[in-house]
Amino acid sequence: MHYRVILRILGILLMVFSITMLPPIGVSIFYDDGHDYAFVGAFAITLITGFLIWLPVYRVRQDLRTRDGFLITVLFWVVLGLFGAVPLMLSESPHLTVADAVFESLSGLTTTGATVMTGIDILPKSILYYRQQLQWLGGMGIIVLAVAILPMLGIGGMQLYRAETPGPVKDNKLTPRITETAKALWYIYLSLTVACALGYWAAGMTLFDAIGHSFSTVAIGGFSTHDASMGYFDSATIEAICTFFMVISAVNFSLHFFAWRQKSILHYFQDPEFQFYVGILAAVSMITMFALIGTETYAPVESMRKSIFMVVSIATTTGFSTADFAHWPAMLPFMLFVAAFAGGCAGSTGGGMKVIRVLLILKQGHREIMRLVHPNAVIPVKLGNKPISDRVLEAVWGFFSVYLIVFIIMLIALLGTGLDQVTAWSAVGAALNNLGPGLGDVAVHYGNLNETAKWILCFAMLLGRLEVFTLLVLFTPAFWKR
Repeated sequence: MHYRVILRILGILLMVFSITMLPPIGVSIFYDDGHDYAFVGAFAITLITGFLIWLPVYRVRQDLRTRDGFLITVLFWVVLGLFGAVPLMLSESPHLTVADAVFESLSGLTTTGATVMTGIDILPKSILYYRQQLQWLGGMGIIVLAVAILPMLGIGGMQLYRAETPGPVKDNKLTPRITETAKALWYIYLSLTVACALGYWAAGMTLFDAIGHSFSTVAIGGFSTHDASMGYFDSATIEAICTFFMVISAVNFSLHFFAWRQKSILHYFQDPEFQFYVGILAAVSMITMFALIGTETYAPVESMRKSIFMVVSIATTTGFSTADFAHWPAMLPFMLFVAAFAGGCAGSTGGGMKVIRVLLILKQGHREIMRLVHPNAVIPVKLGNKPISDRVLEAVWGFFSVYLIVFIIMLIALLGTGLDQVTAWSAVGAALNNLGPGLGDVAVHYGNLNETAKWILCFAMLLGRLEVFTLLVLFTPAFWKR
């Protein structure tokens, strides 16, 4: 393990991250909210710490190994989550405890969108902006991680996706160099954000709200500058814009790259994962709409509007709300919550297990049923017209098994802290799937949970964002052996 190189990268990372404290300072001065001191302090602390880590090892030059990559990837989220919490602890409004500040910071950076805060409407503008910015930066980090970094480590949804699917995504990299790949993704991510912000602004949001909500929409984050989330605006146009950008932001960014490069959208509809993803959203939306109409919860038009928005928001793991879905009738809260386990597509800012894994699990299940009927038949699992190797299917089942075991262990741990079953189950699911809103006592916010539960959920958010294995591998003795 090249610890000196890792420390050098970590120091540079912290110094770069300190720069992200400057925009909130500008917002604070512009709105004269008197909270610039929190970000000035956080800027100084982060910059100086990064410099002190970097200085002793700044001349070290060594090639990184795969194990170094795992450690750097995990440290990326853990360290930024900790230092991202500093302004929230220094600020007098809200003056959060260490557990609450780290929870809020990690929730933002992992684009989970779970919050411990209430009275969001009256918070200083700089704090509101900072929360949204955390999600936007986290979303960009996720895209680069999923599409450029994890495949180099041999793990992650994109590794599976590129190796085994037909069409334009089969290359090892979108462009020949990882830096070019990251740059291309940055342009796409920024373009989507600008387009989303302009759409919100044109639809009636203030410029501040439009920018803030575009950050969390494209990042599939779910933080809002209002307690009532998207319901605050009560605008069908804003909800339609939000729905559109949630849908495309949870799509594999490789598909966006090729749409941009080839000036065509046909490859979207030829992609098996995209087809299945749209099918899930359409089916769950239809069931929800008919259930709301049948139970006379809303009028028919209102039922359609709320069902489409809430299904897309929950299933893509964004977490915006225009209605209290936790109190919808019948099976709807549970069904929407389960849809979030599939989450977004591989290589997107969405959370969950990823749609392609769910699709392959279903196809494998169908093959096993067919084998009962035709025991001697050779029945390949295919995506499109291309057969999937058994090695890939084993990896998918391995991921699903570990995901389920982690879920159960964390559920038991939360129950051990005194939470009721519904709250514990949904809190773990919301954190592990990077969804945000849950059911029971966490339907609105997480502020009332005990500190032990919050730390457990912080770990769950990291596990979900790092595709489970990336974090768990650090806990194996073999990883640390020379």
